[in-house]
Amino acid sequence: MHETLRGVVLNVIKYNDRNNIVHIYTDRHGVLSFLVAQGKTPSARMRNAMMLPLSLLEFESNIIPSKDLYVMHDMRRAHQLGSIYADPVKNAVAMFVSELLSHTIHEREQNIPLFRFIETAVLLLENMRHGAANFHICFLFHLGAFLGIEPDIESYREGSWFDMQGGTFVQNPVAGGKLLPPDDARVIKLLSRMTFSNLHLFRFNRDERNRMLDTIIAYYRLHNSTIGTLRSPDILKQLFV
Repeated sequence: MHETLRGVVLNVIKYNDRNNIVHIYTDRHGVLSFLVAQGKTPSARMRNAMMLPLSLLEFESNIIPSKDLYVMHDMRRAHQLGSIYADPVKNAVAMFVSELLSHTIHEREQNIPLFRFIETAVLLLENMRHGAANFHICFLFHLGAFLGIEPDIESYREGSWFDMQGGTFVQNPVAGGKLLPPDDARVIKLLSRMTFSNLHLFRFNRDERNRMLDTIIAYYRLHNSTIGTLRSPDILKQLFV
C-alpha cells in the first residue's frame, strides 16, 4: 500500500548506467534508499534537479520492511530551495551537512523530532540573510542533542577542561584522556549559547571557525565510529574569511 512521505535528500550514488540510488531521511521510516532512473529527457533532468543535497521532497512509495530498495512515485518538491543552491556559501554548507548526516544517521525508524529539526534547519538556511558562515557550527552543536552526544554544559566551571570522551567539563583532567584545554573548553560553552536566530552575532575569523569545525568533527568521531573521511570540510575551510 502506497503512503505519502516527506524526506530530506542525503546523497546520490551511481548504481549503474541507467539508475542512481538516492538516500533520503524520511519522516516516517528514517533513512531509506530509492532507485531513481537517470536519463536526458526533460522529466529525468527535472528529477535530477530535485536530488541536490538537502532537497526537501514529498512523494509516494510502497514501504515494505523486508526490502532494501524502493521506488518513488509522484515525486515533488515540498519546498523550493533556490537560495541554498545559488549561494556558494550556502551550497557548501548544504554539501557538508548532507555528507555528515549520511555518515551519522542510519536508522530505519521514525524519529519525528530529528526530522523536524533537520527540515526546519534547511528552511532557515534557505531564508538566512546573515550568518550562513556559522550555520554548520550551530547545526552540528545542536544535532548532538538528537544523537545523544550533547555536551553537559551544566558541568562547566571557569578554567575547566573538556573531556571529549565523556562529554563533560572536568576540573582535574586525567592524563592520557581526550581533553580540550580551558581556552578551547570555553569555546564549547560559548557555542551552547548559539542558536539559528542569533548565530549572525557570533564573530569568528577563518582560523577560529576551522578549529571549531575540526574539534566538533573529532568529537563526533569519538562517539560515532561510522564517520569516515569527509570531503566537504576542506571546501568549507577555503570559503570563509
